[in-house]
Amino acid sequence: MNGLLIANKNLAAREQVAALFEGDGYEITTADSVVNSLEGIIDKSIQVVLLGGVFDEQQVAKFVPLLKKCNRNLSIILVSDEMPLELLRRIRKEGIFYHALKPVGDESWDEIRQAVGCAFENYHARQGVSGRVLRGKASTQWQKSTGTI
Repeated sequence: MNGLLIANKNLAAREQVAALFEGDGYEITTADSVVNSLEGIIDKSIQVVLLGGVFDEQQVAKFVPLLKKCNRNLSIILVSDEMPLELLRRIRKEGIFYHALKPVGDESWDEIRQAVGCAFENYHARQGVSGRVLRGKASTQWQKSTGTI
């Protein structure tokens, strides 16, 4: 099972992102905060967290390490507006899988879909289980851009 948590305080944004992943075969959970879904993270029914919205610097700096303590193999994808470079460096050290700026067009959403697919592959590879495999031109472009091929 590929459990995807979409956490965003904005209901419309959560629904929009959930609709984007509907046909991808993920077990999607949406929440206004990750705290409401910690059980799924701890029992590993959620493997990828897609965090979106507006973040307070102190919140994110404390929150990412907490999630990683709950499940060290958890893949965290952060979708946000501009963030200070120092904060990005700090949370990257804590182990986020990917950071993307909030999408403005359809192509940007495609990037996030690819990042989620690769996050599942990465998670399953660490677990020794075959995960969902991205196929085609988009996968090759993603792998080249991230240095995985």
